[in-house]
Amino acid sequence: MLTLDLTNAPRWHDLAPGLRLQLRPLTTALMVATRSDPDVEAVPADASDEERAVAFAKALARRAVLDWEGVGDAQGSPVEPGPEAIDALLEIWPVFEAFQTQYVAKGLLLDQEKNASAPLPTGPSAGATATATPVKGHAKSVRRD
Repeated sequence: MLTLDLTNAPRWHDLAPGLRLQLRPLTTALMVATRSDPDVEAVPADASDEERAVAFAKALARRAVLDWEGVGDAQGSPVEPGPEAIDALLEIWPVFEAFQTQYVAKGLLLDQEKNASAPLPTGPSAGATATATPVKGHAKSVRRD
């Protein structure tokens, strides 16, 4: 069952030990805006899937991150979220992976679920009808060119 959260409130996500991000809900509007982001549209047509994923994740994070805890500069001073800092944070592999699996993938899994067909009540082929019938008197099929 799909649970609707009508509050549409931001949530905190723990992406790594000591690192929390407050993120907007992953909505249709957020995904559509990200798809038309100039950095996403600038990805070359011959780019790899990995390059596309990184560009998309960074563009999405720039829109979704509202606040964070546990991010600091080289001297240990807290860093406020901003486009450059968000991009730099996603360059850290474990953080990128956690963002993808804990935030982005949940939205994509939901998208896949809505495209799936419900199983038939008595099995996967219960409602299927035969599309071919055997030729009487032939044990093997005959190919005709």
